[in-house]
Amino acid sequence: MTGSPLTLYNSLTRSLEPFEPIDPSNVRVYTCGPTVYNYQHIGNMRAFLFADTLGRMLRWKGYPTKHIINITDVGHLTSDADAGDDKMEKAAAAQAKSIWEIAAHYTDAFKQDVARLNITTTTEWTVATDHIPQMIDFAKKIEADCYEIEGGLYFDTSKVPHYGALARAATDEGESRIDPVSGKRHPQDFAIWRKSPPGEQRQMEWDSPWGRGAPGWHLECSVMSLQHLGHPFDIHTGGIDHREIHHPNEIAQNQAFCGCEDSGARIWMHNNFLVDRRGKMSKSSGDFLRLQTLIDAGFHPLAYRLMCLQAHYRSEMEFTWEGLAAASVRLKRMVMAVEKLHSLVLGDAKGRDGTDQLLRAFDDELSSDLNTPAAVAILDLIFGRSDLRPSDRLTALQSIDAVLGLDLLTLTRADLRVRPATATLSETDIETQLAARKEARAAKDFARSDAIRDALTAAGVEVMDGDPLGWDWKIDV
Repeated sequence: MTGSPLTLYNSLTRSLEPFEPIDPSNVRVYTCGPTVYNYQHIGNMRAFLFADTLGRMLRWKGYPTKHIINITDVGHLTSDADAGDDKMEKAAAAQAKSIWEIAAHYTDAFKQDVARLNITTTTEWTVATDHIPQMIDFAKKIEADCYEIEGGLYFDTSKVPHYGALARAATDEGESRIDPVSGKRHPQDFAIWRKSPPGEQRQMEWDSPWGRGAPGWHLECSVMSLQHLGHPFDIHTGGIDHREIHHPNEIAQNQAFCGCEDSGARIWMHNNFLVDRRGKMSKSSGDFLRLQTLIDAGFHPLAYRLMCLQAHYRSEMEFTWEGLAAASVRLKRMVMAVEKLHSLVLGDAKGRDGTDQLLRAFDDELSSDLNTPAAVAILDLIFGRSDLRPSDRLTALQSIDAVLGLDLLTLTRADLRVRPATATLSETDIETQLAARKEARAAKDFARSDAIRDALTAAGVEVMDGDPLGWDWKIDV
């Protein structure tokens, strides 16, 4: 390990703890991935940005890391407990497609968003339906802690000690979201295997000792995490909504499986909600923002990444278009500052070395439970240190950006000028018109210059004369 000692907030103990890897040569991380029945909204993507930053930070600290993200393509009901329809079955029926088509489409869409946001730390994607035999074997091993009812095989939560400790159900009302299911012994009990109803054939179902059916959602993550990472592993991440039901149920299964009180992961980490002014962002309302929505409005995806980095992962973060625009301007200023540093490298002798202190400050902030808002501010300090050699500052920026993932040394102004979906002119058309306007102004043909400007304005293009960023134009959306 390099730099300051790493401390992380463990949701299981509700405290900051020193990170002590089980095996420093192979740190193992599991992130609860998407259920691929719909597009992921930007609140979902915040969870994966947090997990990516965590993985990047572990590598920055010198830990080789194995990072698994799962794809849930079966078993997740419309209630996070055990009531309602299978989300995949419901989406397939609504769109008159097979579940396999639904899963493939939304998995591809999710991975496209992952690439756009520069999420790179995933070692392996695991898919739920690739692990059905292992799920059945796992369920057989914990069968003594389960019971059968008409709906399938259910886990008896009274059989494991301290059930719900992660959710703090007794104080946080974590059990309030659990829906009743006929035949359950306790409200908190959950499905390990759900039988297909008599006379009904699901698109996804398999034979098991408990009847033909499908695995429960909670079973999937226990099986995939323990199979690919071993027991115990280092860190399990997910959104804070998983802290209430999904992760406590994973822990219960893990404890039954090992016959011990080990939760499966040493540290459980959860990012907080993204909210807009209407409340928590959710797909159930049918009205949610996708990453593509932001792109269609003319924003580069990495402006959203920066927006998320500017808030601590454990803080609730409000999304506003004004906030995204401010992050976009900040990103543009950074890109311009990097361009300037590149232009100054030839005059390198005019500075002195001295970035070590700034890198230590960055490491200090990262090591304090991923304090990314303060870590991002170190960038501004580097840009402002004109007394240091440009090449040294670029090297420091490259090192820091390995964690922040903003691609600062490769992004250009052209990359950040995203054409909104509503734009009627192509970027080439706009640049051609601006070049003609520049010629007209140079020739003092102000009537023609104004006419070009008016035509661009009518097409929704704002000509930014005198813009301090020198961005020349933007499309008014």
